[in-house]
Amino acid sequence: MTSLSISILPEAPEHSAAIESLHDRGFGPGRFARTAFRLREGVRPTPGLSYVALVGTLLVGSVRLSPIRIGGVPALLLGPLAVEPAFMNRGIGTELMKTALDAAREQGHALALLVGDEPFYAKSGFTRIPHGKVRLPGPVDPDRLLVAELKPGVFADVEGLAEPYFG
Repeated sequence: MTSLSISILPEAPEHSAAIESLHDRGFGPGRFARTAFRLREGVRPTPGLSYVALVGTLLVGSVRLSPIRIGGVPALLLGPLAVEPAFMNRGIGTELMKTALDAAREQGHALALLVGDEPFYAKSGFTRIPHGKVRLPGPVDPDRLLVAELKPGVFADVEGLAEPYFG
């Protein structure tokens, strides 16, 4: 990971303002128009599956997993994953993602979906979804639509529209 002393902790209510500021700096106001944001809009992240990275008391990273359905099948949407620019390229994002996905497996979740760069996310088990197998409720570059099977083989028969889950 990094030579810094990083603590990965479950997200808590007192982290909310710092996370929102991190997202503002990292993604800007345009994030609200993105399709992945639409999948999270109005949906609370899955309890126990959102984490922060701290250096001392300074929040330097955050990841969230939110409930969705793909063709009616339960799944998780990974994101946003954000790291303060001054702390990038030190393994913090990868460690946040690993922690969240391990916790999701322990809770019995089977699938995680995201929109992102395959070379980065492949290190954590994500692969490109075949074009047309999963549709999102808005435009997305199909080459950036990725899935990780948290239970081997579970994605084979999954297809359809990805949509928020408010359950």
